[in-house]
Amino acid sequence: MKKADESANAPSLFMRRCTLQDLSLLQAFSRKTYFDTFAAMNTEENMNAYLNSAYDLDVLGKELRNPNSYFFFLYADGQLAGYLKLNENDAQTDLYDPDALEIERIYVDKAYQRRGYGHFLMEYAITIAATRNKEYVWLGVWEKNERALQFYERHGFYEIGTHSFTMGDDVQTDYVMRKILQSRTLS
Repeated sequence: MKKADESANAPSLFMRRCTLQDLSLLQAFSRKTYFDTFAAMNTEENMNAYLNSAYDLDVLGKELRNPNSYFFFLYADGQLAGYLKLNENDAQTDLYDPDALEIERIYVDKAYQRRGYGHFLMEYAITIAATRNKEYVWLGVWEKNERALQFYERHGFYEIGTHSFTMGDDVQTDYVMRKILQSRTLS
């Protein structure tokens, strides 16, 4: 377990890598945060279809066992507040670039939003990419998710293309965004 830097009044933040023993908790938390984020912008049928396929226990178990995928839980004062999923090499969902790390999922529970935890998760992902000597990090974000787009742009991401994302029977467009890592650009 990794402890974050703390100021006098700041909550205690910890990151912990998920294991197969976390499968049920990961499923429940993933479904909750995804639903909270996207239910209002999608039909109930499409939301249920996606939640039942993407967050199926067998699917999540396979992802947890993949040596190129990494799930992390963020705890604030001992409470699960967010999570992060990173992919490299063949686990990436699109670019499959060995010099890149994909941030596939970065979610903060509604009760913990607007406290800087998304920034904390982003910095954690970038630190991992730098320690793995990656050239850049990338992600896909729904073109209609304005809040997320602004968040990623504030963190130095820029659009490099698009890809399709299927939510039930709705084929949506995701922007593919990239952030070049400083450690690689200076060498």
